[in-house]
Amino acid sequence: MLSGFRKKFIGNRAFYKMVLSMAIPMILQMMVTNLVSLIDNIMVGRLGTEPMSGVSIINQFVFVFNVTVFGAVAGPSIFGAQFFGKGDHTGQKHTFRFRLLVCAAIIILAAFVCRAFGSPLISLFISKESNAEQAEHILSSGMEYLKIIIIGFIPFGIGQAYSSVTRECGNTKAPMAAAMSAVGLNILLDWCLIFGKLGFPAMGVKGAAWATVIAKTAEALVVIVWTHTNKDKNKYIIGLFRDFHIPRRFIADMTKKGIPMLVNEFLWSLGMSVVMQCYSVRSTDVVAARNISSTMTNLFNSVYVQMGACIAIIVGARLGANKLKEARDTDNKLLFFAVVSAAAVGILILPLAPLFPKLYNTEPSVRSLAAYMIVIQSLATPLWSYTNACYFTLRSGGKTGITFLFDFGFTWLIMIPLAAVLAYCTDLDIRIVFAAVTFSEIIKVAIGYFMVRSNIWINNIVDDK
Repeated sequence: MLSGFRKKFIGNRAFYKMVLSMAIPMILQMMVTNLVSLIDNIMVGRLGTEPMSGVSIINQFVFVFNVTVFGAVAGPSIFGAQFFGKGDHTGQKHTFRFRLLVCAAIIILAAFVCRAFGSPLISLFISKESNAEQAEHILSSGMEYLKIIIIGFIPFGIGQAYSSVTRECGNTKAPMAAAMSAVGLNILLDWCLIFGKLGFPAMGVKGAAWATVIAKTAEALVVIVWTHTNKDKNKYIIGLFRDFHIPRRFIADMTKKGIPMLVNEFLWSLGMSVVMQCYSVRSTDVVAARNISSTMTNLFNSVYVQMGACIAIIVGARLGANKLKEARDTDNKLLFFAVVSAAAVGILILPLAPLFPKLYNTEPSVRSLAAYMIVIQSLATPLWSYTNACYFTLRSGGKTGITFLFDFGFTWLIMIPLAAVLAYCTDLDIRIVFAAVTFSEIIKVAIGYFMVRSNIWINNIVDDK
């Protein structure tokens, strides 16, 4: 029995060498990006609870934009990974053009919404228990940050289009190098522009926004320049902008598969913001504490998030090469490895829970609540890892309609109603509310298990293209 388990879920040394050679640069890239957010957050947190809350609320909008962009490139990436496995560079070229166009459309739409509706959207997250002075401070800080940070939508969106296509080809080091080149710049600019160091003016939250925009621009430029100067490794880039033609059948297929994923990512991220809004009605402390805890855990959650992305690339390439049995076997081992890795990460987070909130210039009640949230999130990490891995498994075979129901359905039909009822209709302590909503993920684990076990995702979607 033990040998059967080992054969099914444990790979050999060559397997883990292959996985880690791809996963580690991707994990490091995301960790570096999240480290920038963490340092940003700490520095803004030194300004006080209200500025931190204002920036935190805006980052909910930025989160929705970022995840929507990920969804926009995800649909074409399904085809791109399988085209790469097939050795079809022309097919990759078409998927790249498509994702550039979609990202540009999202950038324009997101910038318009944020500019037109920024103030009322921020107000939704300000607790009614906040006094008028607090509310005004949070709103003004948020608007100052928003007006600048939307400029960063441009380099982020275009940069993600480039990074996604380089990663699906197994070139994960370039995006990692780009992220690492940006981190030092972001930290230096944060220090200079927020607090007025080295002769720069003290700009507060405006300085944090400009630092992020400049760093994101630098990160995107590194990936773009590397891609265009390494045509031997990126053959799809040759003639990319010559006519920008995309065959109608490719547009139809990528739209059919991609739209559910884009809408799913948008609605999922929007759902997470709605849950956050449910928490925020309790007090301003909850917004600040949630900001601290999520900044901390997001840094370490890079491990399971990028393990899921690896599943989409590795399994997708095997499906594209018509190695269906190998894809099933590889997925079993990757699922197990992802969950074990996440459990180890969760254990590492626990000792940091009472220490990390002390870096913020905020009230003891906020620090205490943030520490509690970090503990709950660390315990939930293996659950998130498994459902994330299930999502990318289903995605690798092009089952985007099912992933839509899996992600969006759970968030809007279970998680949001639970959070709304507990937050608005009960007097339960916010700690109990937060734990109950977080561990509702167990339901999604069960759903994901049966979906992956059914093998409905084992599908070659580019064999006839």
